[in-house]
Amino acid sequence: MAYELAVDQKVCVRPLLRQVVDRSTGETAVVALPCGATRESVCPSCADKARRLRIQQCAEGWHREDEPEVESTELGDGGADADTHDGSEDDQASVRRVRSTRRRQDAADLPRVQMEDRTVGRVFQAPDGRRYRPSMFVTLTLPSYGKIKSNGAPVDPGTYNYRRAALDALHFAKLVDRFWQNLRRCSGYKVQYFAAVEPQKRLAPHLHAAVRGAIPREIIRQVARATYVQVWWPQFDQAIYVDRLPVWDGSDYVDPDTGELLPTWDGALSALTDEDRAAHVMRLGNRLDIAGIIAPSADADRAVRYLTKYLAKSIASTYSASDGFDPDYEAHIDRLHEELRFLPCSEHCANWLRYGIQPKDAVPALRPGACGSKAHDRENLGVGGRRVLVSRQWSGKTLGEHRADRATVVREALLNAGIVAPEIERLAASVTLTDGEPRFVWQDTKADEATYARVILESVEERARWRQQYEAAKSRSAILVGAGGGPSG
Repeated sequence: MAYELAVDQKVCVRPLLRQVVDRSTGETAVVALPCGATRESVCPSCADKARRLRIQQCAEGWHREDEPEVESTELGDGGADADTHDGSEDDQASVRRVRSTRRRQDAADLPRVQMEDRTVGRVFQAPDGRRYRPSMFVTLTLPSYGKIKSNGAPVDPGTYNYRRAALDALHFAKLVDRFWQNLRRCSGYKVQYFAAVEPQKRLAPHLHAAVRGAIPREIIRQVARATYVQVWWPQFDQAIYVDRLPVWDGSDYVDPDTGELLPTWDGALSALTDEDRAAHVMRLGNRLDIAGIIAPSADADRAVRYLTKYLAKSIASTYSASDGFDPDYEAHIDRLHEELRFLPCSEHCANWLRYGIQPKDAVPALRPGACGSKAHDRENLGVGGRRVLVSRQWSGKTLGEHRADRATVVREALLNAGIVAPEIERLAASVTLTDGEPRFVWQDTKADEATYARVILESVEERARWRQQYEAAKSRSAILVGAGGGPSG
């Protein structure tokens, strides 16, 4: 009952319980701290709160008319403003290996234009004199791996290219990063974006992106056609160690039968020659959706909600949970997951042992199929990084600063209505006694079901009280504004 009530009232369902001792009075209280989960399956309330925060972040930076004063240091995967390599050059501290930067002959050329030092879009003027600054909503997809049915499962699982689908999912962030780099070079300004990685029904990741400013559609299509990523890794087409695994000899991994030392990661890379092919090459799919957006408008509001719609769901559960149990679709998820279990996700991945290569910075007890990266988990299906990708100069704020802004709005609304906001520092470790020692001492605690239920109900009651105060404050402020008065009027 407590769990269902917490979900209904948007209260954290799996709070971190801490016991707080007030050294001034001797009183002891159990305090519930929100878990902060971003997945609906873990905590629906915290996930909804995190999604709403992302909505604010997206909306605040999308249609800016001025340049951000502060450059945010918070990045999503592939969210760099500076150009980074895509694997065509592989630099190590000890050995420098340079691959040719010449573009592939089967890739379209990219136009180069002079860059302008701006992140905001251009202003256009209509014949009637009205001025507007449009932005864009762009969707990128991956290519086909085989025909699929209406439920997202392959028509013929035997011919569906699960290997390429898995590898593309593992390296999707690199491809997205390369797309933004190319788009900046071809658009002539520092394109800023807020993007969300979501699965299509076939489980391939795709990208929805709010892009600040207007770029000719043909330029975006040309960039999408010309964007590719080459992964310069040792080949891993054939598994060498399946039934028997390499063993750790105290400093390296060796063959279990002969004791022969396995090639190190650096050694395997150094052995590659210019005649060797890239271990994997990936491109974007042909489907590309581009829409112009003007704000403020209903279209802009709908686009923000659509972009953040599935952020609280895992890759695997986005469609399976909503459509009910489908054995055919679940088999598709299992097959893709099985492929991802044994493919290397990075140079540090334990799966390299399966292909006879020691991972970079190898340690004891590594086992293929048991890499700790989230990319191998069934719920992530290759997408192990962040689901939200934000460029540096999107809003000029970190996510923590956006969170603080929301709290400030609530506090100011209460104060303007003459209501004292809840004392944030009432249990802070920074509150001290006269001797300079902390007044409140925080301790871990274990809770039984009765304590859990009591804490949840108290949290629900507290939230209801704060919500009532906030709604009353907003009503009072509206009345004062309408009457021409102020907070003291």
